[in-house]
Amino acid sequence: MFAMSEARLLISSYNYSSWSMRGFLLCRMAGLRFTVETASPDDPQVRAELLSRSATIRLPCLVQGEIRVWDTLAIAEHLNEQHPQARMMPAEPLARARCRSISGEMHAGFASLRGSLPLNIRARRPGFRLWSGPRADIEHLQSIWEDCLEAWGGPWLFGERLSVADAMFAPVASRFLTYDVHLPGLAGAYQDRLLAWPEVAEWMEAAEAEPEAIEELEVEF
Repeated sequence: MFAMSEARLLISSYNYSSWSMRGFLLCRMAGLRFTVETASPDDPQVRAELLSRSATIRLPCLVQGEIRVWDTLAIAEHLNEQHPQARMMPAEPLARARCRSISGEMHAGFASLRGSLPLNIRARRPGFRLWSGPRADIEHLQSIWEDCLEAWGGPWLFGERLSVADAMFAPVASRFLTYDVHLPGLAGAYQDRLLAWPEVAEWMEAAEAEPEAIEELEVEF
């Protein structure tokens, strides 16, 4: 086991990177003591991650001594192994299988949602017009949330404890806030709960304070 003080989470941006946000939430869920370091926006890797919103760029990256783990799902599995007491995955096999499946789907899918509603925590787009592609993604996402909340009773997707899946979906709630998307019923209540999660609020506060370092983002997004 590595000394907790050795852990560093390398990120690209508080305001623009949903992947970095997920990495931060996962580290907090694990109870890890870590520092956050923002890579230079002049770094080509950082720029590629921000402008393409790719899930495969090597940020966020968790550094513990000689071990480097990147990709949010890899970070989740690593932390779940390293900190089993945090119970980041549901204990019950059916719930654990569903948690892994929907986390993977969030990681790899929802391309229209990502492309049309990129993360920009500081921005507000009232009355934002949604096309058919992102609408379909939003409806599918709503069904995932409702199915889990009904099956496991809430308040989180798999019951009383936060899980990896909640961390994976948290940036979506911020996207919805930016682009004026309001879900009804159970899904809407869960959307509000994600935004009220203290670690999400802490991240969003840091995003508000982050200096604007890549001028083209506002145009290219």
